[in-house]
This record gives sequence, C-alpha cells and structure tokens, in this order.
Amino acid sequence: MKIADLQVLLKVAEFLSITAAANKLDMSSSAASVSLKRIEQELGAQLFVRTTRQLRLTPEGERYLPLCQQALDLLQQGQVLINEEQQSISGEVRIAVSSEMGRNLMRVLLNKVMSNYSEVTLRLHASDSRADFYRDGVDVALRAITKEAAKDLNLYGFKICNIPHVLCAAPAYITKYGEPQTPDELPHHNALLYKLYEVVHDGWELHNQNQKFKIKMNSDRAVNDGDIVRRWCVDGVGIAKKSAIDVAQDLLSGRLKRLMPEYRIPLTEMWLVLPSRQLISPAIRLIRDELKHTINELREQLITHKLLEEDEWPATEIE
Repeated sequence: MKIADLQVLLKVAEFLSITAAANKLDMSSSAASVSLKRIEQELGAQLFVRTTRQLRLTPEGERYLPLCQQALDLLQQGQVLINEEQQSISGEVRIAVSSEMGRNLMRVLLNKVMSNYSEVTLRLHASDSRADFYRDGVDVALRAITKEAAKDLNLYGFKICNIPHVLCAAPAYITKYGEPQTPDELPHHNALLYKLYEVVHDGWELHNQNQKFKIKMNSDRAVNDGDIVRRWCVDGVGIAKKSAIDVAQDLLSGRLKRLMPEYRIPLTEMWLVLPSRQLISPAIRLIRDELKHTINELREQLITHKLLEEDEWPATEIE
C-alpha cells in the first residue's frame, strides 16, 4: 500500500471532502479519488459513504482510520531514521588507489578522515594495476585518465581535478649531466620510465604553443610502481615525467627541479569512480571533498612558488 494513498485517506477523513483534501495535498480531485479506490480495493471494504452533498466514514472506515494513522507514523519514522543513517559519516570504505597515491597523499588524508570520524573503517587496495570492482571487492576507485577517456566513462563518478605533469630531475643529476633545454636534447639523457602491463611508457609528448613534439626516450631502467620512479629521480639517476601532485613536495623542498617549463605536457584528469550510484555514501562524499581541498592547497603552493603557472593547472570547483 502506498504512503501517498494513506495520506490522501487521512486528509479526506479530516475534511470529509475529496476536493478539499486534494487542494491541501496539491493534487487533482480525480487523483485523490483513485487513491481512495486503491485502498478500498486492497482492503475489500468501503471506507466512506458517498452522497451528492458530503462524505462520512463507514463503520469499517472508523475502525481503520486510527490504524492507518499509526501505520503512517511508523513509516515516516522509519524514513527519517534511514535518512539520518545515510547522512552519518560511518561504515566501511573500500577504495582502490595507485601505489604512489596510497603511500603518500591518500595515506595521510585517510588517516585524517578516520581520526575525525571513528565510525569509518577502511579497506585500501593499493596497486598500479586497474582494480576490478567485483573481483577485487572495492566500491570506489581513484583513477587518473585522459580527457577523452573521461567523456567515455561508463561509471558514476566525481571529477576531483585536472592533473598537470612536469619534467624533473634532482640537482645532483643536473650538476653531473647538465640540464636539457629543448626536446632534441632529451634522448641524450637517462629517462626513468614507468611500465604497466609490460608496456613501457618511453614516448613523451610535449607542447610549446602550436608545436607538438613526440620524443622516444632512452633509459636504463623501468618499473611498474610510480613511487619508485619518483624515488629514483630524487636519487639523481635520471629525469622523469611525473604528476605535479606526486612530486609537489619534492619540488617545493628543492629535492627536485622542474625542467623545460615552457614545454607543456597534456593534462589528465583525476576521477573518483563507482560502479553504481547507490554506493555513493556520506563517507565517500567527505573523502571527495577532503581530496579536492588537499590538492587545491598543493596547487596554490606550487603557483605561489612559481613552480607552475596558473593556466597550467586549471582549478576545479567542488561539485
């Protein structure tokens, strides 16, 4: 039996008029009549005696009315309870992130969330391989994808931010091997390469105004863990192409120096994605907002210290 039908019944009994009840409920008289007929058909009893001038409750209607009010009160209490539970920051969050984000930014961020909300529990899947929601038992994943892939995303999700990338090297590497100034010089340097599913990403794309450069890099090492690429770079054993988010603290501290800033690398986007809208919980919305806030702080620091130009990292408003 529909809650809306029970509400109509109680209003008709209050006003002893279908028209008055319909006006109060902001619906048509015909729709109110249909609601009453549905209830009577389900009960197999007539609840009102209808005359041309007025309505009055039948004996069955008089017995049913207080029970109807009790039932409606209980249903509304249950609805309020469920809504309150859905708004609380609690429950298990099963989230997949890359190894690098898991070790660094997300580890700190999730510690903060869980210290403020003790009812949240965490199951973290940290891997550079793309998590399968069903096989790996995760509800939400943090993914870096291209703008084109984002348009074709067949998932529910929230865009967190745009991600600029930079070329960088440690001061010790630059002192020993020099600093490249143009794309033509890059193949003469040792690149620290990332590989995934046995594919080594040794083709770097750079843009300068209307010019596009595709460079095949030379390298003595590659790894399927982005954080090791960053650590190798800090060690001074080569140059790397890295997300500005992942190397922000290294650039700010001087452990790494940005190379060839006039040459831009195509943006990617960071998304928090889920296989179903029903999995979007208050805890996941909180993590989304904390992540946007944290990344925006990194963005402002890099721009303030002139390590990035403002137009290189377009801001993304919280949805």
